[in-house]
Amino acid sequence: MEHFHNIFILWTILLVTIEKGLIAEGLGVNWGTRATHPLPPDIVVKMLKENGFNKVKLFEADPGVLKALGRSGVQVMVGIPNDMLATLSANVRAAEQWVQQNVSSFISKNGVNIRYVAVGNEPFLKAYKDTFLNTTYPALENVQAALIKAGLGRQVKVTVPINADVYQTDTGVPSGGNFRSDIHGLMMKIVKFLSDNGGPLTINIYPFLSLYADPHFPIDFAFFSGTSSPVVDGTISYTNVFEANYDTLVWALEKNGFGSLPVIVGEIGWPTDGDSNANIEYARKFNQGLLDRISRGIGTPKRPTPPDIYIFGLVDEDAKSTEPGNFERHWGIFYYDGAIKYQLNLGNNQTLKPAKGVRYLARKWCVMAPDANVMDPNLPDSINYACTYADCTSLGYGSSCGGLDVKNNASYAFNMYYQTMNQQKGSCERFHNLSVITTIDPSPSSSNFGRTSSNCRFEIMIDVGRHETKVNPGTSSATKIKHYFSLLLFVLVVVIREM
Repeated sequence: MEHFHNIFILWTILLVTIEKGLIAEGLGVNWGTRATHPLPPDIVVKMLKENGFNKVKLFEADPGVLKALGRSGVQVMVGIPNDMLATLSANVRAAEQWVQQNVSSFISKNGVNIRYVAVGNEPFLKAYKDTFLNTTYPALENVQAALIKAGLGRQVKVTVPINADVYQTDTGVPSGGNFRSDIHGLMMKIVKFLSDNGGPLTINIYPFLSLYADPHFPIDFAFFSGTSSPVVDGTISYTNVFEANYDTLVWALEKNGFGSLPVIVGEIGWPTDGDSNANIEYARKFNQGLLDRISRGIGTPKRPTPPDIYIFGLVDEDAKSTEPGNFERHWGIFYYDGAIKYQLNLGNNQTLKPAKGVRYLARKWCVMAPDANVMDPNLPDSINYACTYADCTSLGYGSSCGGLDVKNNASYAFNMYYQTMNQQKGSCERFHNLSVITTIDPSPSSSNFGRTSSNCRFEIMIDVGRHETKVNPGTSSATKIKHYFSLLLFVLVVVIREM
């Protein structure tokens, strides 16, 4: 009997270890849906699971997305957009209704594994000019109260995703970190509230933006492969901006009495287009370095245990605002259709896998007519019209299609409009007889247009009307393995009892 007891303990430990190991190795990713032709949610969920993304962060409570995540085993952080903060802060009843509709209902009816509610998204950015300064904290309080009333106070935690500009260092090193003086009091209220209710603080860190804002920023400091000029802070040498930035926040928390508050990295990544430094080479280098840190369990000097990290982002979004820059539409590690941009090693000999089952519009493109004259006075207005209603951010200087000649530049613009309009009849004919439909892929090759255009793609959009709406998420890999070892354990117990 003692022999059986020891075996039982060993198998139990093995089962728990495997389950925890899978969770620890699980990857987090942001799933944005600001696209004219979004991937069907059920296809995205399958893609998440096949690539080992066990945690996902959503910017809003999209019903179709949440239903697709039901019983998938994927942990969910669901966001509340900033434009809803005023309503939720003014009325606790509004918060209760939001929680009921977007959290309670999907947990109980669809089996969605919602773990966090993100109240707002970087609401204290200086660019917002204090618009959300008086509504974020009251909304946080009301949402927390609504979760408690719904019986979800222990299961679902609130958080506030903030940008790194809410803290700073006057000494130039992480140990000088503290919260911005103009919002110090507000940040203390939020931090204390999160601490009292068991919620984490969520921080978005973008080394790319440091380089984008300052052309003299040391580029090797943005990555994880070391630097010849580290930032020395006492006995610590910081070799990358991520660790220095993260530890600046940790110092700010410690100085104000909250050194043990959990911190989640809600967004971190590198774009692939829309700027000379937003390219596939840099994106692969950055994200591979980030994944290597995650798989090796590397934290920061101040917090050696790595935080939960959500890569930004999963797929490109051609309808996002370009106010911060043209790169905003190109953060995905996958293209808009789930095709792989560049390969990444996910660990355990696993690499990225593309979306499966994607259906496209017909193989035809709208291009500038062969006999059209590039000096036609209607051409500039035609290109401007096309790019007003479609995404032409890849045409910018230093971007993937920035090396095109005038004719191909116009063809790219015409085609993006044509595809965005779902190839509707007449949509290619509105450019003053300058355009024509072709069935030959006009995407340029590197041999024709030089290195800057080697990744230029003339898209065909997803046919969003041809996909099945039925959701069959199946079972997560972690759950499958858990069930497998539970079955082995059961068989072992039966065998030993028969001995």
